[in-house]
Amino acid sequence: MAARGLVIAAPSSGSGKTTVTLGLLRALARRGVAVRAAKSGPDYIDPAFHAAACGRTSVNLDAWAMQPAELRARAALQGGDLLLVEGAMGVLDAGRDDCGSVADLAAALALPLVLVLDVARTGQSAVLPVAGLRALRPDLPLAGVILNNVGSDGHAALCARAIAAAGVPVFGALPREAGMRLPERHLGLVQAAETDGLQAFLDTLADRIERHLDLDRLAQAAGPLAAPEAPVPARLPPLGQRIAVASDAAFAFAYPHLLADWRAQGAEVLPFSPLADQAPSPGADAVFLPGGYPELHGGRLAAAALFRAGMQAAARRGARIYGECGGYMTLGSGMVDAEGTAHAMLGLLPLETSFATRKLSLGYRRLSPLPGAPWQGALMAHEFHYATITREGAEGRLFHAVDATGSPLPEMGLQSGSVAGSFAHVIAAA
Repeated sequence: MAARGLVIAAPSSGSGKTTVTLGLLRALARRGVAVRAAKSGPDYIDPAFHAAACGRTSVNLDAWAMQPAELRARAALQGGDLLLVEGAMGVLDAGRDDCGSVADLAAALALPLVLVLDVARTGQSAVLPVAGLRALRPDLPLAGVILNNVGSDGHAALCARAIAAAGVPVFGALPREAGMRLPERHLGLVQAAETDGLQAFLDTLADRIERHLDLDRLAQAAGPLAAPEAPVPARLPPLGQRIAVASDAAFAFAYPHLLADWRAQGAEVLPFSPLADQAPSPGADAVFLPGGYPELHGGRLAAAALFRAGMQAAARRGARIYGECGGYMTLGSGMVDAEGTAHAMLGLLPLETSFATRKLSLGYRRLSPLPGAPWQGALMAHEFHYATITREGAEGRLFHAVDATGSPLPEMGLQSGSVAGSFAHVIAAA
């Protein structure tokens, strides 16, 4: 069977896209469907929940950072029979240059949309987002609607009649129930690996999907995945041939597609856990510290003597060391946590950061690497953090940067010898 796909979208954040997507993935997997998943945009957390639900790695498909040909190639690489792409924010929400929305992604992939509507506070007006989307994006096929948070059978029927009268199928209605939300923290959901009872919760979501949705009809509404014109056209070169990658609750924000790209180019990826006081492999010629939540584990990281010694040894032997966001903070000399406690970090870059004084930094970034940076050529990236810089060396900048509109930003990041990092998460080569 040729691979098919659907994009699960909503008019706004908080409508229930994630729990609906997770329930669909688990329910379809239990039926023996070779279901795969992807996430729209620069989300580092939801793909891990997708993987837990269906047993396969989920990837990020970013319509701002990736060209349509790359999006189609990465979608096709997921394989399987059915691809569910979970949207982000509202279906039309985009960066400040008005591109990169879930609707743009669906158009690039030529896949139909399923709208998840939170109807807890509406009746027949539930049709308005449906009518608005059809009016504003008539190019997008709308496969149908899933009603969420209905108060009763009568409420569900009221909403469904209005939507059906507009010629749009309703695949079912999920009742309002307590306990159907995943726990959250400052950057989004608590990570999948830290969520107690996750497998039982996923089975509960799948049970609800089976009871209340026409799963067969929804799967049949999927559209064919467009055949890619070529393999992935612009893979980011690996940092080295043998790359030690920090991987645990403090450093979990490594994009799966980047690690897969490095492996596809012949690099070996060697995971290690700083929280378990593990050092990077002594044979690694590169070390990658992804983003995550080091601010929640400052004491453990400061006390991780083997990790510290291994990182300093890697720097002395000239291994390429690169840190993003939380990894960048860890490469600095010190970090202050939310309670105001200072923790000594690795001291490999002239940087001190604080999570006690918060300031949101959020948005897409176009980066131009400066001489000595790990990559050359323009990069597409995203920044999302609350930490502030309390001290940063003036020399050895890493990137020229502009925002999504092309407006100049201060130069980002630092580099010292073979060590470099910044608050930006690199998504793709431009």
